[in-house]
Amino acid sequence: MLTMEKMMLHAACLLLSLLAAVPAQAAAASAAASAAEDAQAILARYKAATGAEAWDRLRTRHVTGVLRAGGLSGIAEQWDDLRTGRTYGTYKLGPLSGAQGYDGSLMWTQDESGQSRAETTQDSIEASTSAAYRTTFSFWYPDRIPGKVEYLRRESIDGREYDVLRMLPAGGRSFELWVNRETNLIDRLSEREATETRIETYSDYREVDGVRMPFALRFSHGDPKYDQTFTVDSMEFNVPLDDARFAQPSPPPADYIFPAKQASVEVPFKVYNGHIYLEVRINGKGPFLMLFDSGGANILEPKVARELGLKAEGALGGSGVGESKQDVAVTKVDTLEIGGIVVKSQVFSTLDLGDFARRVEGLDNFSGLVGYELFKRFPVMIDYQRSRAIFYDPRKFKYAGHGTRVPFRFKGHVPEVDGTIDGIPGAFDIDTGSRSSLDLAAPFVDKHGLVEKLDPRVRVVSGAGVGGRVYSLLARAQSLTLGGVKVDKPVAYLSRQEKGAFADAYIAGNVGYGVLSRFNITFDYAHQQLFFEKNAAYKQPDVADRSGMWLEQTERGFEVFDVVAGGPADRAGVTAGEVIVAIDGRPTARWTLANARKRFKAAGGTHVRVRLEGEKPRELEITLRDLV
Repeated sequence: MLTMEKMMLHAACLLLSLLAAVPAQAAAASAAASAAEDAQAILARYKAATGAEAWDRLRTRHVTGVLRAGGLSGIAEQWDDLRTGRTYGTYKLGPLSGAQGYDGSLMWTQDESGQSRAETTQDSIEASTSAAYRTTFSFWYPDRIPGKVEYLRRESIDGREYDVLRMLPAGGRSFELWVNRETNLIDRLSEREATETRIETYSDYREVDGVRMPFALRFSHGDPKYDQTFTVDSMEFNVPLDDARFAQPSPPPADYIFPAKQASVEVPFKVYNGHIYLEVRINGKGPFLMLFDSGGANILEPKVARELGLKAEGALGGSGVGESKQDVAVTKVDTLEIGGIVVKSQVFSTLDLGDFARRVEGLDNFSGLVGYELFKRFPVMIDYQRSRAIFYDPRKFKYAGHGTRVPFRFKGHVPEVDGTIDGIPGAFDIDTGSRSSLDLAAPFVDKHGLVEKLDPRVRVVSGAGVGGRVYSLLARAQSLTLGGVKVDKPVAYLSRQEKGAFADAYIAGNVGYGVLSRFNITFDYAHQQLFFEKNAAYKQPDVADRSGMWLEQTERGFEVFDVVAGGPADRAGVTAGEVIVAIDGRPTARWTLANARKRFKAAGGTHVRVRLEGEKPRELEITLRDLV
């Protein structure tokens, strides 16, 4: 799956630290008891120095300003209820626009289509609770949202001395506030999110209605290239609020055309390396071959955007399963068409994945990715058995099959379900854009001691994405459950990542093709439910690569990028960097990369002959065997 950085941070985060100068009296504590006293004393001095009883009179806040990210500039506006933590914000950034809010119990987001989504994962609940804690200044008013405050330590950065406080809102996640000991202003905030740490810095403090606020805010996840900034234009307090603003918006009018007199449309697809590909038309042109990813954003190859005469803007940060990021520009198309269905006015990211598609997928005609924008509008059945995607008219759809219903919540664009792996409960993302069976997130692996329990013997390349190749420990679990659905003995990849999607502390894992293809699955995003119908592949054993090689396509043949130590290829004498130019006597020009990988999954004991090109051209025989 591929996600972009959020174009607008949670409304409450934009102005979450409206603190001012205090006298230089804060000191590090020498023991736990005095540390707690010092933390409370620091907070009391904050309030006294930044408005004292003036804070007690504040009930609401309205802010407008300029949002900048990735070379794009736009406007943002938000309304806050300072007593309850309710927030509502809107933004427009280049071709991107939307809104998000928090009604006191539920956080929701809305994109440029006008469609909204309730954010109910544990990650979202904790994030919105902590934001509400800051919005209500509950470190001063604990009767609003309970929590704890701790004095952590003294820090020195770039010649500046800081006292660091840790806030622990009840039901939220902890964050740190850094107090500059020289200026006695809050200079920064640090909060660990699902996969990264967010650093916020504040400057340009000004007085408004008797209290001092930062008018310049910067948000960073480590790479300054992808920082976002917010500059306040206007701020006012105690303005009347419309309660209706905070509620999740009603669905907008349909922005698509479904073929007349049809209740459904079938679109054939092909599977390459565990990924679904189908054809679409854009602005009446095409067809274009697109990866079909249930949680993926719209993406266009830059060359396709140029062919269509589209102008792309910005350089935002795009991330995926790997640990690095790439520049992502954005553009808008008039129409996206699939199987006679036409969806209007779609935002696409432009990202050069052509080399990735050629190397990792073996495809020369890759044009981009579609998924979430279609899934959120139409119920979709992925019929893996017949290689068909069936899109249903949402006005006529009612599930009438015999599959097992599994409710889900949204983790961003991705369906997340409750399940277990070998009896251990957790949250699992359902991802048609994954070639794996099951990737287990590194924090979940560590928390439950799965390296010891599953006893993986080898480290392999488990996949590749926008952020690069992913290395994992290869294992086999006894059982996976997703709601009421059970799969026996799935291949599991135990992530050791410190960044990227599989470093997410809020999920157990990501479920992909190896598991999903055993079912025909209906995705009903409007009602947040999935239906799993077993197909002919249900009882087939889950098989991993049996050669111990990771291959990628090059002009010369299939290059060996990784060899498992002690694996079949290693024992046969294959080394990383060599290029396979023939398999079983057939030149690689007559093989697709997908078929070559299937060949190396053949039954244990199968002998596969490979001709290698390198410093010493030679022919070897690899005897396949299970690595797990």
